[in-house]
Amino acid sequence: MRDTDRTGTPTSPAQERNTPRQKQQFELGSGPGRVLVWFYGVFTVAAASRSIVEMVLDFGKAPLAYVLSAVAAVVYGFITYSLVRGGERARRAALVCCAAELAGVLIVGTWTLLEPSAFPDSTVWSEFGMGYLFIPVILPVTGMIWLRRARNA
Repeated sequence: MRDTDRTGTPTSPAQERNTPRQKQQFELGSGPGRVLVWFYGVFTVAAASRSIVEMVLDFGKAPLAYVLSAVAAVVYGFITYSLVRGGERARRAALVCCAAELAGVLIVGTWTLLEPSAFPDSTVWSEFGMGYLFIPVILPVTGMIWLRRARNA
């Protein structure tokens, strides 16, 4: 008899299947979450770069649009960090940020369509992210679905 047999540790695959498993921590940035991390990372860099260049070169032209792009960059960065960090607290924070991001995209997207004169230059969220292939409106929805799924895992 081996030591593992006496201690009750499973020794065969059949025994392993019959033993209760401890709930493992769900990795937010694994599997499909890795794609979200990639997209959010790219959008963080894109929105931050765009807003910095626009603010430095021509802030007086469209300050609201440039500030909104900077806000988008901060939101994207926080979501990226939360997905990479993982854990329940980070999941909840990312879920709240995804909901805020979706609200921002919908509000700014509607605003740019109803009153285009308020935005002499576009933002990341203008026209629901049309300049970015509508990814800014798709990304938070996808993120919220993933984060809700992660809660149940």
